[in-house]
Amino acid sequence: MRIGAHVSAAGGIDKAIDRAKDIGAEAIQLFASPPQGWRITAHKKEAVEAFRRKAEEADIAPAFFHGVYLINLATENEDNLAKGIDSLVHCMNFASEIGVKGVIFHVGSHKGVGLEAVIDRVIGAISTVLQRSPKEGVWLCLENNAGQGQQIGARFEDLGRILSMVGDDRLRVCLDTCHSLASGYDITTPDTLSHVMSEFDSAIGLDRLAAIHANDSKGELGGNLDRHENIGDGHIGMDGWRTILAHPPFRDIPFFLEVPGMDGKSGPDKENVSRLKALRDEVGVSA
Repeated sequence: MRIGAHVSAAGGIDKAIDRAKDIGAEAIQLFASPPQGWRITAHKKEAVEAFRRKAEEADIAPAFFHGVYLINLATENEDNLAKGIDSLVHCMNFASEIGVKGVIFHVGSHKGVGLEAVIDRVIGAISTVLQRSPKEGVWLCLENNAGQGQQIGARFEDLGRILSMVGDDRLRVCLDTCHSLASGYDITTPDTLSHVMSEFDSAIGLDRLAAIHANDSKGELGGNLDRHENIGDGHIGMDGWRTILAHPPFRDIPFFLEVPGMDGKSGPDKENVSRLKALRDEVGVSA
């Protein structure tokens, strides 16, 4: 089990490896381009080569990209839909070039009309992304959400339906712990976590689990609040994290922190990485 973190690539994509090393991360998630817009960053060849070299030297792996926040594959706006598809295609192809394992993204919002009304559009968009992506070596990963608003993907059965309809093994799932708790999945005790992951297996398949976003939750179980908290300081708590880290199906899955950091604003830091590592050691799971 690798304990990783989302880190900034500001100043050159290879700088993300330096930042990961600084906080003790064993794996890495990052944005390929600024997440608040559609502009695609043209990374310098030297920085790309340095990213690969530094990652290998530091044994930081796997690496995943996170898609930009504007992506909504359910939108009726054809221009924005095309931009979302193009953004994911770029990430998938750049991931293949740079040695990144997958691209994690949020499906988007049905804007109140319900999943049934937009499912064909979503399936068509994902299929187009995969048709224009490398045929092997890179996963496209759907992330579950907290059940807030009109977002798609809070329920496992919805994600499973999308995977089944697309029918491509490159399509995988990233499980966010904060989002899971917020959407009503109790992952805090051995019995409840086993039940939740049995549901996941039935709806999606444990073999489709590619990554875990390791975030405690400011909101309570079923509260639909998408607010991440530092490890042990939220409604999952230290005992909940012991349960999660000890769960056998997670032992070969990378964990990526997306927490606010001890200062509340800087993002994943050494303290949060250290907390997860210490808990991993405590429950007897190897790195």
